[in-house]
Amino acid sequence: MIPKRRIIPLFIPNAGCRHNCVFCDQRRITGADWPVIENGKLIIENLCSATLPAELAFYGGSFTAIPAGQQNMLLEAAQYFLKLDALNSIRVSTRPDCIDEATIERLKKYGVATIELGAQSMCDDVLSAAGRGHSSSDAERAAALVKNAGLALIVHMMTGLPGDTREKSLYTATRIAGLKPDGVRIHPTIVVRGTRLHELFESGDYSEHALGCAVELCAELYEVFSGAGVPVIRFGLNPSEALSSGGAVAGAYHPAFGELVYSRVYYDKAAALLEGAAPGSSVTLSVAHGHLSMMIGRRRCNIDALMKRFSLGSLKAVPSDQAKWTVRASFGTTPGSAEPPPSCAKGA
Repeated sequence: MIPKRRIIPLFIPNAGCRHNCVFCDQRRITGADWPVIENGKLIIENLCSATLPAELAFYGGSFTAIPAGQQNMLLEAAQYFLKLDALNSIRVSTRPDCIDEATIERLKKYGVATIELGAQSMCDDVLSAAGRGHSSSDAERAAALVKNAGLALIVHMMTGLPGDTREKSLYTATRIAGLKPDGVRIHPTIVVRGTRLHELFESGDYSEHALGCAVELCAELYEVFSGAGVPVIRFGLNPSEALSSGGAVAGAYHPAFGELVYSRVYYDKAAALLEGAAPGSSVTLSVAHGHLSMMIGRRRCNIDALMKRFSLGSLKAVPSDQAKWTVRASFGTTPGSAEPPPSCAKGA
């Protein structure tokens, strides 16, 4: 598992990408334009002004698809800061069909330690409908190259693409977990203004991946990856002014999407414990310190929904010293209720 660290993102929107995916508008998604080749060293210098060492991340475009000379120019601009220990490593994001052994060896010489791979789906029909231009086997091949080279591998997947279903997303998650990445990012599809997907949405040929459905599905995907020992390092896109001010026309865009997913994870764990609880039961849910708000939910939505679903007499959540992502339920009764089940716990 990759330890948490300070990451300095440097976005290179659309750079080098030879394809026009139906969902893509990197300028709106990242909130960035494309000035970095000409003044990359100045930008990196400004980003590295903090005192703590960090990891420089080239995000947004397909880094290894831009001309090698331009890649090297950006990587060389970072070498000074690596020597100063202002940076401790570099990561790049790219496509499965834009990576090979020679490229990986060149990146390693420049201090690249992590490659983020945009697999998006492991269903070839979904990839085709999205205009990705690569196959699931390309993703498997690229992941193996990265792992064999001793680099950390982060895989990106998307939910709600054209032709995607809950079952296909779960299948994709299982396939990606089998690649044994060091982490995954899960991005529910957003309909971005001006994209081909926006046109399909306007014509009725694409139904949006609604926020509630995306949250519920991502909570399921979290369990798939958690069970395989693969950390999910992010749910949803980073919020940007462009998306928040109208760029996101439809779909699962929310500035706190990850919080919604983790709250749903706790809801599902609690619901599994409450199955069979006698109507009118008095229940206390115990969760790890710092996770109480996720168990309660925004505006007490989890507590209220569980109370209603299981006809409980009372329900409260309290912090405890137990492990993160586990829930323990203690049952009592109110007058007239049946005998409750014993205390039990539900883990990740």
